[in-house]
Amino acid sequence: MLRIRKRSLMILMAAFLVLVLAAGCAPAAEPSAEKEPEEPAETQFVNIATGGTAGTYFPLGGAVADILNKNVDGVNASAQSTGASVANINMLKDGSVEMAFIQNDITYYAANGEEMFEGQKVGGLYGISTLYPETIQIVTLARTGIEKIEDMKGKRVAVGAAGSGTEANARQILEAYGITYDDITVQYLSFAEAASNLKDGNVDAAFVTAGFPTAAIQDIAAQHEVVLLEVSEEIADKLIEKYPFYTKVVIPAETYPKQGEDVNAVAVMAMLVVTEDMDEDLAYEITKAIYSNLDRLETAHTVGKLITKEGALDGMSVELHPGADKYFNE
Repeated sequence: MLRIRKRSLMILMAAFLVLVLAAGCAPAAEPSAEKEPEEPAETQFVNIATGGTAGTYFPLGGAVADILNKNVDGVNASAQSTGASVANINMLKDGSVEMAFIQNDITYYAANGEEMFEGQKVGGLYGISTLYPETIQIVTLARTGIEKIEDMKGKRVAVGAAGSGTEANARQILEAYGITYDDITVQYLSFAEAASNLKDGNVDAAFVTAGFPTAAIQDIAAQHEVVLLEVSEEIADKLIEKYPFYTKVVIPAETYPKQGEDVNAVAVMAMLVVTEDMDEDLAYEITKAIYSNLDRLETAHTVGKLITKEGALDGMSVELHPGADKYFNE
């Protein structure tokens, strides 16, 4: 019995020795080649200037930031509330933002040193695209007896806040009709002030530049019969020839209570603006991402449904950025 145990133990030890020798004779495994660590792509920050939190630019800007973060590699985009168009020009100028929502007429004035930018021309502004119309709505009440723009002579007219884009629109449209501020009693009033004064009978007509339907006009229409004054085709063509940022629009019937017919009007366009500092490839990717995800803009605000690739150059008031130009022409 003891011999059997010794023999079994010797067999086991011999087998173990064979395994050890075999392992020692096996070729050594090649050391695995270590991969060079990949350098992370440099983050490109895209700060987007919008407008007030209660306005249209802010939710659209948030949607654009969301689109870029999800669809453009290496981009970290964010939208910030600002004082809107004029303030946004200045933010682009000082480099505190990379992209901004701005009315195309304000962009034109900045690029050409006109109106509120007289003597302060801002160079290097480029367009990514125009977005949707901000219509110049010329509103009066039925009780005033004003039926057309020519009837404004001798009347009290709210032309927008002093130095505002609306005030420039009012002056240009009146000029096209041969009417100067000497022919009317000018009231420099904001939208809310104009609405209040129309209701109270302190002004006879008002200019409002905004997407329709506009809350200020809806407020008036809730208590009074509102009349929208038409800009004729001939005058619209004259304006567009002189001021390339204007575009023709139609305010559909029933936009406001008791508005039985379509009304021809002109509009400026909301647009996306960048500077010459933006890389061409980045501008291309931004433009492509936005116009490949327009449904996201529609969920952000009702005006999103007006943003189309087909209308992206309507009223473009500065040179198109080479990156955007590449996208729209590919």
